[in-house]
Amino acid sequence: MKFTLKKSIYALVLMFSLATAFTSCREEKSTGEKVEDAVEDVADDIEDAVD
Repeated sequence: MKFTLKKSIYALVLMFSLATAFTSCREEKSTGEKVEDAVEDVADDIEDAVD
């Protein structure tokens, strides 16, 4: 079986497509940011309960 330039280009395009399909684009929050958000949510809930 002869591996031609055309087949290698197809293989590269396929690998690139798979890599972009399985890569996540969203931002991940750090632990500190998650804790800060949780504290703010609790503070908002307490404020709502007082009202």
